[in-house]
Amino acid sequence: MTEPTLYVVATPIGNLRDMVPRAVEVLQTVDVIAAEDTRHSARLLEHFQVTTRLLAYHDHSDEQQVEYLAGLLQSGQSLALISDAGTPLVSDPGYRLVNRVRQLGIRVVPIPGACALIAALSASGLPSDRFAFEGFLPAKSGQRCNRLQPLAAEERTLIFYEAPHRIAASLADMAAVFGAGREAVLARELTKTFETIAGGSLVELQQFVEADANQRKGEMVVIVRGKVRAAERTLDAEAERVMSILLRQLSVKQASELGAEITGLKKKALYQWALEQRQ
Repeated sequence: MTEPTLYVVATPIGNLRDMVPRAVEVLQTVDVIAAEDTRHSARLLEHFQVTTRLLAYHDHSDEQQVEYLAGLLQSGQSLALISDAGTPLVSDPGYRLVNRVRQLGIRVVPIPGACALIAALSASGLPSDRFAFEGFLPAKSGQRCNRLQPLAAEERTLIFYEAPHRIAASLADMAAVFGAGREAVLARELTKTFETIAGGSLVELQQFVEADANQRKGEMVVIVRGKVRAAERTLDAEAERVMSILLRQLSVKQASELGAEITGLKKKALYQWALEQRQ
């Protein structure tokens, strides 16, 4: 590596076998690795037999540390930036450093790999052609609802990260702002032993995590279906009559499946209509 380069390196979000070979090679050959938590990253580097010098760079690093790392690059060294897990800069530190390095005209190279929001979205079954990543919501309910309110009319799929001790309260606030019947998916502990991907309405997911303490542990991704346009959720009179009858005796999922067989309409459209009737 002759040209000074900042490598933005993704690391596993759980399963170490998800580490790409190119990432290991880069970490082994750069001059310095800047890590969010050096103690945490030391275990990862030991596993892959990486002995490269390790320095700290995190959200609380001051401008002096940014300039120090940029100075290493200006002196001809190569640097790898990693976070605790996943892709750096995605709800992780790194923006200020990457921005500064680019201002200096120094090469920045991404080394792709694991990213929790993309992994969760790919397995959610929710629309993935257009989505918005909102990161972590505020810790307090009032501030959280204020952040959610402008998103209630958003038609893109919404993706959030959440802490385990706040997941039930966040789902409750989402249900209050978006509507209890809004379709959502909770992806928990992705790539790890107790990986869980659960779908349903927001109120159903809230009840799910409240009923099982194990579902309030680990790393959380919440994916919420965007607001469905009126034209997409309108059913003809006969389909509404059939679904109304089915919903008297069946769950939303069962009614949607049977309704699709009876009417020939798409199950997802019937499911969304049924959810809205239950709000």
